[in-house]
Amino acid sequence: MTVASPRLVSVLTENWTMTDPRDLRGIVRMAQEAEDAGFDMVMVSDHILLGPSAGSDGRMANPRDYAMPGNQDPATPWPSNIVLLSAIAAATSRIRIGAIALIAPLRHPLLLAHDLAALDLLSEGRLVIQPTVSWHEDEYRAMGVPFNRRGRILDEQLDIWSKVWARSPVTHHGEFFSFDDVYLEPKAWRPQGPAMWFGGQRVHGPIVDRLVRYGSGFHPVGRVDEEDVAELRRLLTDAGRNAADFELVGGTRVEFPDDHSVAPLPQALEEIPRQQALGFTTFCIKPSIFIDDRHDHASFCRDVVGRVADLTG
Repeated sequence: MTVASPRLVSVLTENWTMTDPRDLRGIVRMAQEAEDAGFDMVMVSDHILLGPSAGSDGRMANPRDYAMPGNQDPATPWPSNIVLLSAIAAATSRIRIGAIALIAPLRHPLLLAHDLAALDLLSEGRLVIQPTVSWHEDEYRAMGVPFNRRGRILDEQLDIWSKVWARSPVTHHGEFFSFDDVYLEPKAWRPQGPAMWFGGQRVHGPIVDRLVRYGSGFHPVGRVDEEDVAELRRLLTDAGRNAADFELVGGTRVEFPDDHSVAPLPQALEEIPRQQALGFTTFCIKPSIFIDDRHDHASFCRDVVGRVADLTG
């Protein structure tokens, strides 16, 4: 069996140990450098705001690490991913752009559908989104959205998107949203809208249901677990689908030598062949885990591409 060449994704948020969070043009240049080096995709994650409980589980020991639920300084910068990805779309031509993750219930579905359709058009179909409900109750409270109903809100939003991207006019009367005869134009690049990934900290029914109905990729949070992959395949088979039809997205997780240093790249990349053997084809890498100097980024991207090619043949 021929194994597909790995697709590499650069995580462009949470790089504030190597970039100025106010230098958003610098993030756009990082996307261009990733594209030039041969990366397949860049991704920008999402928060509108953070509250005091963002660090309720203790802040990350090494600030280069991934932001996870409960480990963040509430002052962590989270620039608008749709705005930033729009600039990246205009400055690149090949690389996919990812709104990974996108906390959909915090926005009205028609407004978000309108913005995403325009971004998908601007990128000429390169947009990938990962709608999620997220974890931060403070954020929901500040935005006036019921935290304990966020999953049901997302499911209704996904239904609305599938309608308004496919046709006009659309009428919808649901539990949370209601409207008559709306024309949402222009449409996204494809009638079904942008490609969608789904994922979370564990495999469970709602994620699989969304994946089966709307998704093209599965992106778990944290370390890829063989048992979760087996459970995903079982649930997809039960739903009449094949895991091979979906893009499986993994990544690198590291052990820092201490709280003040970057992590070694070679050891981190050794995780990719293991995940590839499980059927994963796409791998996320966050530059600031491995380098501190922004000026090293272009050569870092080339180095990653070369090392992964050597590791995977």
